[in-house]
Amino acid sequence: MVDFDPSTHPHRRLNPLTNEHVLVSPHRTKRPWQGQTEAPQTANLPQYDEDCYLCPGNSRSGGQRNPHYGETFAFVNDFAAVLPPPMPLAPAPVHPLMTAEPVQGACDVLIFHPRHDLTIARMSSEDIKKVIKEWIRIYDSRGSEPGVEYVQIFENKGSMMGCSNPHPHGQIWSLSEVPTIPAQELLSLKRYALSTDASADAPKGWQGRSCLLCEYAHAELKQPRDEGRIVVLNDHWVALVPWWATWPFEILLLPHHRHIESISQLTEEEKASFADILSRITRRYDNLFSCSFAYSMGIHQRPIPSTGAGGEEADESDFAHLHLHFNPPLLRSATVRKFLVGFELMAEAQRDLTPEQAATQLRQCSEVHYMGDV
Repeated sequence: MVDFDPSTHPHRRLNPLTNEHVLVSPHRTKRPWQGQTEAPQTANLPQYDEDCYLCPGNSRSGGQRNPHYGETFAFVNDFAAVLPPPMPLAPAPVHPLMTAEPVQGACDVLIFHPRHDLTIARMSSEDIKKVIKEWIRIYDSRGSEPGVEYVQIFENKGSMMGCSNPHPHGQIWSLSEVPTIPAQELLSLKRYALSTDASADAPKGWQGRSCLLCEYAHAELKQPRDEGRIVVLNDHWVALVPWWATWPFEILLLPHHRHIESISQLTEEEKASFADILSRITRRYDNLFSCSFAYSMGIHQRPIPSTGAGGEEADESDFAHLHLHFNPPLLRSATVRKFLVGFELMAEAQRDLTPEQAATQLRQCSEVHYMGDV
């Protein structure tokens, strides 16, 4: 019998954050494709669009007018998914299997730059630092409001990821409950910390206990760089295609030099290197297929800022380690995307391209944007 080869033979990999498996089928990469293709993501946009709801000075669809802002600009979403308190109480359920609970909070929009055509991949590091500064400000502000238990920062880039406006922007939703996915991640981080001895060389988490993500980052750093999963590395951050990746060119970005619970705890030096690696990741993404590369990005961290109260008893929040998920849909080219359907909806996630193959392709991409300087 031949030896098992993960680059050839189908196998399952466990995602320790979600406690879910992904089926890896590397032998299927040669499968012909005659299915749906997407229109390439538009990269040649004007610097200003008079019909854009987000450009400086323009009226939004709700009737409000944007100021003539010169850098980032944040406002409350005109079509928020959740509403501010107070919310009415839910009626008693007609059956225990049909419960409902009110959710309240706020939804903010953050425009990254006044120019209509500048995505993070084409912004300067100094301009990206301004985005990071606003992320921190809104996270701290919303996270300190009464009743807010969770703040989610995210960006949907590209129409195929549901972005309704091409002007580069992201959103910040603040909720009265911790949503399902981050709640599961926090539970997994807690279980790992309370059941696993910390290694000698990885940063330690709450009260010197092991941190799942610190341990994982250091395990990846020990792998041969030219055949592992690391795509970009700097003094404070590592960007890699995780062992358990679902999306073809998925990236997990996290600090590797120390345990950090949230963006509020970043030093100025760490913010600068954060901006640097965001620029390098997104430029490699765009250069992969010479297009404005679509993705959904989200920051997972401590649900709300720490109050510093602390104590001997910890809840899930105390085990958080700051990290970002980049989930891009493109698979083979600028026009062929991955679909989560069939087996993946009914059984478990599946991928063809191995994470190692995806990381190799991204490492081979230039960090000089294919469209040249702005």
